[in-house]
Amino acid sequence: MNSKGALGLTSNFTLPSYTSSVDHGPSFIVRNSRRYLRDPTYPLPCDLVEWQRQNLSTRIRVTVLGKPVCSPWQQISPPKKILDLCCGTGYWSSLCHDYFSSYGFSDISFTGLDLLGVAPDLDKHGLNWRFVQHDVRTVPLPFDDGEFDLVMLKDTSLVTCQGGQSEHMLDECVRILGPGGVLEIWETDYTVRSLLPHPPTPSSAGGRDTAALNGAFLTGPGTPFAIAQNNYIQDYNVWIRNVLDRRKLLSAPCAILAQVLLQESEKLSDFGYRRVAIPLAEMRWEHDAVDEEATPGGGSASNPSSHTRRAPDADQLALRSSCLLTVMQMIEALEPLLRDASGKSEDEWQRWWTGMVSSLSEQNGAATGECLEAGAWWARKV
Repeated sequence: MNSKGALGLTSNFTLPSYTSSVDHGPSFIVRNSRRYLRDPTYPLPCDLVEWQRQNLSTRIRVTVLGKPVCSPWQQISPPKKILDLCCGTGYWSSLCHDYFSSYGFSDISFTGLDLLGVAPDLDKHGLNWRFVQHDVRTVPLPFDDGEFDLVMLKDTSLVTCQGGQSEHMLDECVRILGPGGVLEIWETDYTVRSLLPHPPTPSSAGGRDTAALNGAFLTGPGTPFAIAQNNYIQDYNVWIRNVLDRRKLLSAPCAILAQVLLQESEKLSDFGYRRVAIPLAEMRWEHDAVDEEATPGGGSASNPSSHTRRAPDADQLALRSSCLLTVMQMIEALEPLLRDASGKSEDEWQRWWTGMVSSLSEQNGAATGECLEAGAWWARKV
C-alpha cells in the first residue's frame, strides 16, 4: 500500500517503547506471550503488536474513506478543540493534525483519553497535544460541559458493553460537546460477510469515490451481502459472536450505529454516514467483469448495463492484502478467547490456524467476496 494513501499524508509517526507506560495503572495477565488486561470485558491484547495492528487498520480506513474526518466540517469552520476518546497511540490524532494542516489550519488542540498512557509525546510531532489517563467507562468524563468542538470515538465497541454503559458514554460525549459540535464514530464489524457480485453504488454517494479508487466499495441498505463462503471464516464468525455476546459487546456495530444516533434526535441533528466494504483479496467475479468486457457484445462505456469497474490494480491489491493482514492478526490476538469458544485443544487450534493462514494467504481463500466492513457516522449537537 502506498504509504501516503489517498490523502498524500506523510505523518512521521513513530512508536516509542511502551514498557514503562503499561507497567503502571491497570493489572495485566499474560496469555500466549501476549499481555491482556485483567478485565472481564476488553478482549484484545495491550502490547506493541496490537497497537501496530490498530494503527495499520486506521491508516487503511483513512485511505479508503478519503480523510480522517468524514463529517462535513468545510460547511462551517474547522474544529478548534478535538477529543480523541480511547486514543491508544494517538495515531488518528496525528493523521487528523496533518489533514487539517494541509488546509492551513494548524492551531487545533488535541486531547487524547485512554486507560493506558501509551501515546508518544505528540508535541514533538507538531501537535498541540495533552493526554488524560482515564477509563472511558467511568463517568462523568474529566471534562467541562461544552469543552470540545469534535469528539471522536474510534473502535470503542469492544470497550463499552451494550445497554447502560454505552448509553452513558454517548450522553457524556454530547455533554462535553459545545453547541454545534460534532460527534464522529468510526467502527468495523468483527464478523465477516461476503460481498455479492457487482454491488450497485449507493444513491447517497456523491463526489470523489475514494473507496472505489482504492479497490473498496461504498455500501448502503441495498448492498447485497451473503454469509462468508470460506470455511475458516465461517468458524471464526461463530466463535467471535460467542465471545462477544458473553461480554455484551457488539460483533457487528456497523449495522446499528445510524439507529443509535437517530434515537438521540432531541440532542443531535445533521446525521450522516459513510460505509465501506474492503475485500480481503481479488474476487472471482472481478475477473468475470474483465472477461465480459473482452468479449464481443460484452458491454461498453456507452452501455449503461456494462460494468464500470475493472479488476483491481497492484496498489488496490496491496491495500486488500494489508486489510487481510489486520484481520488475521486480530484472530491471532483473540486466540485465547476463540480457542475457548471453539472447544479445541492447543494442538487442534494450531492445525486450524495453520489451515486458515494457508487458505487465506496462499490459496486465495477470500476470493468469494469476504470483506471487512467499516464506516464513519456523525451528528451535530443541537
